[in-house]
Formats: sequence, structure tokens, C-alpha cells
Amino acid sequence: MAKSSKLVAAKRGRVLLVRRRRDRLWMFPGGRRRGRETEKGCLRREIREELPKLKLGRLKLWKEVKAKNPRSGRKMSDAIFIADKASGRLAIGDKKEIDKAAWHKPRGIRLTPTSRYIRDKLFPKRG
Repeated sequence: MAKSSKLVAAKRGRVLLVRRRRDRLWMFPGGRRRGRETEKGCLRREIREELPKLKLGRLKLWKEVKAKNPRSGRKMSDAIFIADKASGRLAIGDKKEIDKAAWHKPRGIRLTPTSRYIRDKLFPKRG
């Protein structure tokens, strides 16, 4: 089982990202599993904590990533889920951890290494 779960939600060419307060890097929302939680259960809990007004449609597992990030050297163990729908206000629930949430174009923004990896696999550069 993966150690953490991440959400990828996209609409109109933009992806949902949250910004970490401690280093101001953007990332796909999600977080670490607790106890015997499933990966999908972890993601739903994390979204309730981070973005309590967000309503998600069906979640589909895209990929489990267990790899060493080539840039950072950090070990990744993430279950990446794609939401078929996301709506509602982007109100921040956990203000100690996250200071902003927004729909962004996937490029031209400072991402965490794991989120960069996900972006590069799901939204490859054109040309």
C-alpha cells in the first residue's frame, strides 16, 4: 500500500493545486495515510481537512507510484487518484499547513518534486 494519496482534478485546462505554507511550493492536494486507512479513504479525509467545501465526483486510481524521484532523490510512495468532477469553493480547512488553493495551468508554477513528477506524466509538454 502507498504511504500517501494525491488528487488530480482538472477542468478547462487547469488543475487543482494547494500551496504549502512552510515553503510556498504548490502541490496536488492529499496527504499521508493513517493506520489501516485505505488509499481512497485517506484521500477523502485529507480533502475534507484541507478543502472542506470541495465536492468530488468519482475517484479513479490512476497509478501507484513507488520510485525514487530523479531530481530530489526522495522516495515516492503515492496513490494518485483522478476525480471525474470537482466543484465548490476552495476554502482552506487546514490553515497551518496550506495557505492557498487555486485552479492553475499545470506549467509555470513552482511545484513540489512529487507534484512535478505527476504533472510531467499526466500533462506532458507539447511540441
